[in-house]
Amino acid sequence: MANIIEIHDFTAPELALFNRLTEVQLRNRSDPEKGIFIAESSKVIELALKSGCKPLAFLMERKRISGQAHDIIENYGNVPVYTGDRELLATLTGYKLTRGILCAMTRPKLPAAESLIPSAQRIAILDGITDSTNVGAIFRSAAALNIDAILITSSCCDPLCRRSVRVSMGTVFQLPWSHLVKDISILKKWGFKTAALVLNNNSISIEDKSLAAEKRLALIFGSEGYGLPPAIIAACDYVVKIPMAHQVDSLNVAGASAVAFWQLRIR
Repeated sequence: MANIIEIHDFTAPELALFNRLTEVQLRNRSDPEKGIFIAESSKVIELALKSGCKPLAFLMERKRISGQAHDIIENYGNVPVYTGDRELLATLTGYKLTRGILCAMTRPKLPAAESLIPSAQRIAILDGITDSTNVGAIFRSAAALNIDAILITSSCCDPLCRRSVRVSMGTVFQLPWSHLVKDISILKKWGFKTAALVLNNNSISIEDKSLAAEKRLALIFGSEGYGLPPAIIAACDYVVKIPMAHQVDSLNVAGASAVAFWQLRIR
């Protein structure tokens, strides 16, 4: 039986997950596996549940209880479901719930990066990308265009922050990913060539046939403002650019990733 709780007191401690804890507090940097993230929409929540994440609490409009969220709630009857009218929840969260449902969940245990590399042929590496929208969009493109795994450096935005999860449409729970705690040289052990996506005079075109011919290739994307550090560029086998027209200097990193994933996919 569903554990439905009407919201009356916005200051109740149990609601802090949804309106008072920051992303950093939810994440629990000292021990990420004990951290929490927020998933939004029934589709994303279902994907997260299927991947093994455990729900801690739901927050949703009252009409969703017998609608989109009905089956989810029935399967997790002991998990509290906080509810109220749309306007009331907007007051609590500070914005309207465009998809009507939030779920606080335990963070999944990530595989070691070394376990993802041996069986992969195409990997994306994200370094210093701080915009959560871009990270979510890259995950969605990577999943759609058959990238085998994503590795992120410590300077990259958390893929499980709320906006990234939402923009990814739940693909952060479908595509294997992990943290790259060593430098990119670890990839060479498994025969990977590395390609830095950089616009400079030394870059070759992404249409260069030698790139697509590589059996194993890691595509490396840098920050929105400064790109990739010189040390990473120097360590790569290729420096690659997407040719621009009409004096456009570059694409947004999320757009560039989608072009690269498509052009350099395994055929």
